Amino acid sequence: MKILVLTWEFPPRLIGGISRHCAELYPEITKLGYEIHLVTIEVGLAPAYEIIDGIHIYRVEVEPSPRDHLLTWISNMNTSLQEQAQLLVASQQFDLIHVHDWLVAKAAIAIKNITGLPLIATIHATEYGRHQGIHNYDSEQIHQQERDLVQEAVQTIVCSKYMHWEVDEVLGCPPDNIHTIYNGIKPEKKQRPQDFDFWSLRRSFATDHEKIIYYVGRMTPEKGIFVLLNAASNVLWEMEGRVKIVFVGGGNTDQLKSRAWDLGIWDKCFFTGFMSDSDLDKFQTVADCAVFPSLYEPFGIVALESFASHVPVVVSDAGGLPEVVRHGQTGIVTWKNNPESLAWGILEVLRNPSYAKWLTDNAYDELRLRFNWADIAQQTTKVYRLALAKADLK
Repeated sequence: MKILVLTWEFPPRLIGGISRHCAELYPEITKLGYEIHLVTIEVGLAPAYEIIDGIHIYRVEVEPSPRDHLLTWISNMNTSLQEQAQLLVASQQFDLIHVHDWLVAKAAIAIKNITGLPLIATIHATEYGRHQGIHNYDSEQIHQQERDLVQEAVQTIVCSKYMHWEVDEVLGCPPDNIHTIYNGIKPEKKQRPQDFDFWSLRRSFATDHEKIIYYVGRMTPEKGIFVLLNAASNVLWEMEGRVKIVFVGGGNTDQLKSRAWDLGIWDKCFFTGFMSDSDLDKFQTVADCAVFPSLYEPFGIVALESFASHVPVVVSDAGGLPEVVRHGQTGIVTWKNNPESLAWGILEVLRNPSYAKWLTDNAYDELRLRFNWADIAQQTTKVYRLALAKADLK
């Protein structure tokens, strides 16, 4: 079976979780005998065409938009993706189309209408969920493209039971067409190198008597980073100041830094900016606690990355996070947007090293049992077969 894939990000372009998702999923699908042709956009010096892990990858140029207007740029991107996809379908026989999120919706729907091929959409998040409603013109346009995509798709894949509910309720996708397939991770990528200088790296972030707490992800309001800042005062008080909080991720951090200063904890906060995957893999192995206090989180692949790094995890109960982190078994789940609850969860980990190790051991075992990419590929190809069967019935 030959699959045409459209995604707006793929390594080395790393914006959010879609890039890592596609880079891990499709090599496993190729091992099952499927042929993957993936169309994405250019980045840096990456070639316009290459084969990686059996995936045929095509990268297209995108015409710049005036004044960096997002929706105009997205429209230009879809034009480029569609042109490349049309070249492929004109020269090769494909069985179906698999696309990721609203950003490629226009190209996906156009190719579906041109070819008549079954369309499968994976929805990683929604505009409504990110902003807790639709509040302006741009959001309305994005929301409508999401609705159009799931209506045109013969099957829709989501990453959690929470997202199953959201895509049904918010986007009006028929629930029988929605399939919940969790994300995964390859834990071997998070193993500490043999020549690793543990203490040298650790001391670049904290003193020997300080515990290291970290957040990694986008610096956006829905990630609840301000909740962690507000919880930090209680944690520092209870730990007699022996804590350093590291914020890893790109984006505008001016307001977060200002809040840290106003709270009087500036000297205990470390904003790293963007950190490469190789540096992040090493950093995670020296940390004592990972904290993800999201207000909205469809899944939480960052929690899996911490599982793989043997770092105890504290999360909020937003979205799919309680499905990923089992409270009191593989991590601590706290109340969303509640600094007191979050501080309690962090202290449970920092004060009880043996309990924290028990959590991390359980969490690591979960990766093989529940978040294995080979199993996820099997579940995904089952959806492919359902899509083809449904198309044949029409």
